[in-house]
Amino acid sequence: MKPIALGLLLALGLTTQAVAQEKTSISAGLAVDQQLSAVLEIDDQYRFTLGNDGTAFDYLFQQGTFDNLDVPVDWYVGAGGWAEWDDDYGVRLPIGLDWEITKQISAYGQVHPELNFHGGPELQLGGALGVTYSF
Repeated sequence: MKPIALGLLLALGLTTQAVAQEKTSISAGLAVDQQLSAVLEIDDQYRFTLGNDGTAFDYLFQQGTFDNLDVPVDWYVGAGGWAEWDDDYGVRLPIGLDWEITKQISAYGQVHPELNFHGGPELQLGGALGVTYSF
């Protein structure tokens, strides 16, 4: 778990340095991801989650909208990693929907196939629901 935590801290440091040079969009909120979790999003692309059961980081590398303009929901696909406080850790592929409720409040839901590396590779399926407020 220590290499994952170190990697997350390094990613956070590099991300902070890279985005400090331009105007940054920051959102914070609550989610059910690693059980009850606090969520921090940077530029609608980097999502950090810290919860009762562990921590996770997702990089949303592909985002899009649906062809119907009446649908206020966008989709996204990403890649990330997670670590639980009981030594489980792995990688995941979040696939989700983001709903902009107001200009500053949005909600998201995702499923994420996971590969757990603790005790040998094991495929799992996880999910998350969250609400964020943009500053």
